[in-house]
Amino acid sequence: MIIWLNGPFGGGKTQTAHELLRRLPGSVLCDPEHIGFGLHRTLPPALRGDFQDLPAWRRGVFEVLDLAATHHPGVVLVPMTVTDPRYFAETVGRLRERGHELRHFALLAERATVLRRLRERGLGRGLKRESFAVSRLDGALEALRAPEFAEHLWTDRLPVSGVADRIAASAGLTLTPDTDGPLRGRLRRALVGVRHIRFD
Repeated sequence: MIIWLNGPFGGGKTQTAHELLRRLPGSVLCDPEHIGFGLHRTLPPALRGDFQDLPAWRRGVFEVLDLAATHHPGVVLVPMTVTDPRYFAETVGRLRERGHELRHFALLAERATVLRRLRERGLGRGLKRESFAVSRLDGALEALRAPEFAEHLWTDRLPVSGVADRIAASAGLTLTPDTDGPLRGRLRRALVGVRHIRFD
């Protein structure tokens, strides 16, 4: 099974993916952003736009996830924002056509909630450091409400562990119990956040 976690930047995809990874034995995380970063690094700076616009990214995501889901015996976790229906069809749609069991979840939240989350991860620079995410926020929230992006999961009032529990229940998966206390959970999420800071 592939679990694709969609949602706006700041919607909780990465934290939820790592929570599922921690509590779902045998699962593996495959992040399509890394394919995009690799493509960016091979291009001159003047040609680095949105890497999702590159057909090579969409083909690469399909091929890598097809390989992982075919040969890895556990669940493949994919945290990635995709809001363009054409690009969604070329990635999620193709994987389904290939015969993979792919469960898609759009993690949604009110605009104010997402802005608060982005501000918290801004490394003291607030929303300035997250200007790209903020510029895409309204369009992403609007697009992801469309039926083709179901299943929709509103996360405003759910902790990360609760979001993971809802996804697992919907997908028919059994998670190990969440044994983190409040402090340990905050530390774990902070470490995940630090590991995913981009400097380029």
